[in-house]
Amino acid sequence: MNEIIIERFKKYRAKTPEQKKDALREIIQEIALLGLWRAKFFEHAAFYGGTALRILYGLDRFSEDLDFTLLTVNQNFKLFPYCNSVREELAAFGFKAEVESKDKKLQTTTESAFIKADTVVHLIKVGAQFRAIRGDLLKVRFEVDTSPALGFKTECKQFFWPQAFSVTTCDLPSLFAGKLHATFCRERVSNVKGRDFYDLIWYVGRGVKPNFPYLEAKLKQSGHWPREQPFDKSAFRTWALAKLDSLDIAAAKRDVEPFVPDQRVLDGWSRELFAAAIERIAL
Repeated sequence: MNEIIIERFKKYRAKTPEQKKDALREIIQEIALLGLWRAKFFEHAAFYGGTALRILYGLDRFSEDLDFTLLTVNQNFKLFPYCNSVREELAAFGFKAEVESKDKKLQTTTESAFIKADTVVHLIKVGAQFRAIRGDLLKVRFEVDTSPALGFKTECKQFFWPQAFSVTTCDLPSLFAGKLHATFCRERVSNVKGRDFYDLIWYVGRGVKPNFPYLEAKLKQSGHWPREQPFDKSAFRTWALAKLDSLDIAAAKRDVEPFVPDQRVLDGWSRELFAAAIERIAL
């Protein structure tokens, strides 16, 4: 294993088996970004979602997947040509990983690929004391929206590990708009994502205002807002507040607990807290 990886792993000061796996997964994510940059992927796409928020903007929770949006609609876009570059980049730093694209299902606008690496082997390589099941795989999924709603804005962020390179990413207001869409458009019964609500509080706490035109475009594209119905901050506030009625706070906490270092930050969670957050962003 490359020494730079071992030193990076030590900086996480991971104590539990899950923290060690999360640290290793994040290192793989960052090297994957380097491989994608080297293959000129960011000429076509922007980094998006919770992992972008953590790696580029300092979100204090782990995130599992790499999400991207094309800069323009192109349903013929394929991830397969970029998989080899990611695989080679990982190998250059001592990771033995499979990187393979997933066949796109009919009627989907998402291109997917997976990075898979043996957990035990790579924890041994970085010198970690561990408890892991033999055959357990570290998995990182990366997805690209090939038919995105438009209206998001991007910026170029400089990254300095494991070497200097740049990443095209959605800016914070656009990321916040995407997060609001995800937060209030998931099916609550089977897919409660406390991570969404954790990120919502993070944005509000930093005074970020969402890109409302982009949020409107996403809501109308996904069918969660009638195209003929006017959209403004007041209408969104009323709609989002109504969505809170079905939120299972306990389930939301259970979802996010494995990804945050200090469980006490969840003590204040309530419908009243999230209602106040919605009120604040809709001012």
